[in-house]
Amino acid sequence: MSFVFIVSQLQRLPRKLPAVLATLAVVLVTAASLSAQDLPLAARSKGLKTAPITVYEMADFQCPYCRNFALETMPTIDKEYIRTGKVRWIFINLPIQSLHPNAEAAAEFAACAAKENRFWPAHDMLYTSQDQWEKLPNPVPFFQARFTSLGLKPDTMMKCLTSGVGAAIVKDDATGADRSGAHSTPSFYIEGGMMAGAQPIEVFRKVLDSIYLAKRKPHKP
Repeated sequence: MSFVFIVSQLQRLPRKLPAVLATLAVVLVTAASLSAQDLPLAARSKGLKTAPITVYEMADFQCPYCRNFALETMPTIDKEYIRTGKVRWIFINLPIQSLHPNAEAAAEFAACAAKENRFWPAHDMLYTSQDQWEKLPNPVPFFQARFTSLGLKPDTMMKCLTSGVGAAIVKDDATGADRSGAHSTPSFYIEGGMMAGAQPIEVFRKVLDSIYLAKRKPHKP
């Protein structure tokens, strides 16, 4: 099951979002979350499959705002929401090649690393070293030099990268992200709503807490 398919299913299931999303400049879309157990993106996911909230982060590894979010805001979200079982977090590649010429190569590298269950170490490396590879004429050798330190098998990675497997994964991600309504990075698809931009942790707390509380309320017959 691809991300494009997941988005098509989400868009068939309209649901009402908590009012707080509208007040925080969130663009509503008609969608709903699928069971995390149905997702093929386990290697790019964090959190319990049974978490009541699913967040799709659509990001570009060369985007400076995505980097800031990953290094400054994501650690707090991980601590307060993902590790506590409230949120299931899923990363979706959305390289914007017109602005970031090395973003696609970075996304393909991360996609292939995910096939070896090493996505998050690759994710962290790409953001922490962004200033080292973003302006290189060809960043591929830089990424290849980190195979061993990331616990990746060079032969397996090269096969994935040269066969087009990584490129196909990234293309599917980007197509799904576009269909979901994401046109900038980072964007966050949260239980039927799209929130754009590297919002501060206070905004994420308001949104996630509101949804979590709404889901915990007993349903009236």
